[in-house]
Amino acid sequence: MDSCDIVVIGGGAAGLMCAATAGQRGRRVRVLEHANRVGKKILMSGGGRCNFTNLGTTPANFISANPHYCKSALARYTPADFVALVERHGIAYHEKERGQLFCDVSSKQIVALLVDECRAAGVRIDTGCTIENLERDGDGFRLTTSLGAMTARSLVVASGGLSIPSMGASSFGHTLAKRFGHTVLPTRAGLVPLTLSGRHQDELAGLSGIALPVSARCNGVRFDADMLITHRGVSGPAILQISSYWQPGDDLRLDLLPDRDALAFLEELRVAHPAAELRNLLAEALPRRLAQRLCETRFANKPMRQYTPRELKAIAAGLHDFALVASGTEGYRTAEVTLGGVDTNTLSSSTMASRHVPNLYFIGEVVDVTGHLGGYNFQWAWASGHAAGLAA
Repeated sequence: MDSCDIVVIGGGAAGLMCAATAGQRGRRVRVLEHANRVGKKILMSGGGRCNFTNLGTTPANFISANPHYCKSALARYTPADFVALVERHGIAYHEKERGQLFCDVSSKQIVALLVDECRAAGVRIDTGCTIENLERDGDGFRLTTSLGAMTARSLVVASGGLSIPSMGASSFGHTLAKRFGHTVLPTRAGLVPLTLSGRHQDELAGLSGIALPVSARCNGVRFDADMLITHRGVSGPAILQISSYWQPGDDLRLDLLPDRDALAFLEELRVAHPAAELRNLLAEALPRRLAQRLCETRFANKPMRQYTPRELKAIAAGLHDFALVASGTEGYRTAEVTLGGVDTNTLSSSTMASRHVPNLYFIGEVVDVTGHLGGYNFQWAWASGHAAGLAA
């Protein structure tokens, strides 16, 4: 029976970071990944270029029932720390916008970095490994796997959330947490497109592919970014961001002209083009097909000189406070992250260790810490993995 100091379940970003960190401390570490290769989610991220961190990372960029939990780990392993690692491996990168860092070439470079760090630290990585049984063995753990039986002094659960099941996502980590006495907070899809139905879908029918800058608001939170109309609803950065705060029945509003005063714009158009119709002039500020559709469904279309000041004021209000009634989300199938997870009140914020079971750790997406879009979830993976790697 094989024996090691630490078994890390999950060969994703958090798991590999934890393994490399622990291995560098002289620990005998083994990573067990059920997929046929490690880092699958890393490979697909950022359009294949991996948005591996965000320079502006703060605790405010994360959602959790305990918003203070992430502070310690994020402070001890910062974006600058990971950037230094990227530079040490000679990986060229660039800042796209708002502190988002991407590889110039390929996300494969980040996976290679993590694997190289693990190998240099003597970490053993096993892919295609399923866990058939797991139980306590004194102060440690005994595992029965498809690769044989093994024991470990410490167990780190880095198995991820439920997002993108086609990439191998499962509820393994949540099930294991419950088995060992942890509360798992309700989970749902986050950073996910929203779907429309009925007349709300009909209103945008045929406009798939249109993108525009908006300000999305829900439950006191606001995101300014692009929105993309899809054949099933809406997507794009603004919608993905707000989706993490929205649930069915919640009031969701869009500002379709976030960077200008709609009333002043309309009044200028009435003076400059009194005979022109609204649907044609509105296309100066919005995509033409969308402008025309809005004049068919929400605003009465007529020559500008026929609008009263009150009517223009109502149209301006409609542009700045556009009610979007979503029916749901596209679910875990396309969600980038999983909201909820292992209750942080049962974990140490400095080490990620279980407060119930000695030598048990939970890191990454399996924990109830979810970042905004833009590299924050990777930074949580690096930070939480590093914290557990120093402690296990």
